[in-house]
Parts: sequence; C-alpha cells; structure tokens
Amino acid sequence: MSKHKPEAGNDLGTLAEDARALMSATADVAGEKVADARKRVTAALERAKEMAENVRAKAIAGAKATDEAVHKYPYKAMGIALGVGLIVGFLIARRGSRKGE
Repeated sequence: MSKHKPEAGNDLGTLAEDARALMSATADVAGEKVADARKRVTAALERAKEMAENVRAKAIAGAKATDEAVHKYPYKAMGIALGVGLIVGFLIARRGSRKGE
C-alpha cells in the first residue's frame, strides 16, 4: 500500500479525531441536549467509517478487475491507452493554439 493518504482521507481522519476530542471534552457535561448531540455524533462517525470502508472495498475491487483485464488483454489495453492519450494530446494542443490567437 502507499504511504500517502488522499487529502480527503486526511480531512476525514482529522474530523473524526476532532469529534472524538469534543466528545471526550463534553463527557462530564450533563444535559439532554448534550447527550442527544453526543449520540448523533457517535452515529455519524460510525456511518462515515462504514462509508469509507465501502468506498475502499469498491476501489480495491475495481483495481483488481482492471489489473485482470490488462493482463488478459494487454494489446487491447495498450491500444485503448494510446487512443486516449492521442485524444487528450490533441485536445490540449488545440486548446493551446486557441490561447495564442
């Protein structure tokens, strides 16, 4: 696995840490509204964790499927990559020539 995490993952981790710190700081505060807020934050953190795991699992499955397809059809994959590269290069060159006008 890569040592670098995506920026959104870092933001989500920071948000989760901040929420846990807030929950710890308000642990001794009594009140119905505080208790309800703590329950909602806990539930939201659990949902976010489940969503992150689902996204991670789908990304891994997609990467594995792509890897299998490239190994099964290497020439087709190279042709597609070449075609996409040519189209992107043409569009970039065309955009650059318009700026010069």
